[in-house]
Amino acid sequence: MSKGKGFIAKFKKFIMRGNVIDLAVGVIVGGAFQAIVKSLVEDLVMPVISLATKGLDFAKLFIALDGNEYETLEAAQEAGAAVLTYGNFISAVINFLIMAFVVFCLVKAINAVADKAKKKEEEVPAAPTTKECPFCKSEIAIEATRCPHCTSQL
Repeated sequence: MSKGKGFIAKFKKFIMRGNVIDLAVGVIVGGAFQAIVKSLVEDLVMPVISLATKGLDFAKLFIALDGNEYETLEAAQEAGAAVLTYGNFISAVINFLIMAFVVFCLVKAINAVADKAKKKEEEVPAAPTTKECPFCKSEIAIEATRCPHCTSQL
């Protein structure tokens, strides 16, 4: 029985580690972000590409594997033909490239902010740990009440 408690305790410890929680949050936010990028590609980018390619709709690009010709993807699917929808693959590649570019820009911006914060931390001088004896001009500890060199009362 103690082996089960040990396993569960280790599992709880693993789940509650900061990295696992951060990863879970990242996956959830990434899933929501993917919906935004998908909408960006399908609703904004693809229509522009379609306009540039004179009405080519990538979502409707397919190859029927049964050797027959079909007018539309829907017609091929209704006929029960196996199809390669390579237009969807092209859209997925564009989604990936946009997502990778946005993540790159975010990471670059976050690193720039972190570098600025790090430089500001480095600029702040550390509090002094020593002072100069006013009598003999020796360097002594800041908490000293008597100079160890000339024995003067500070």
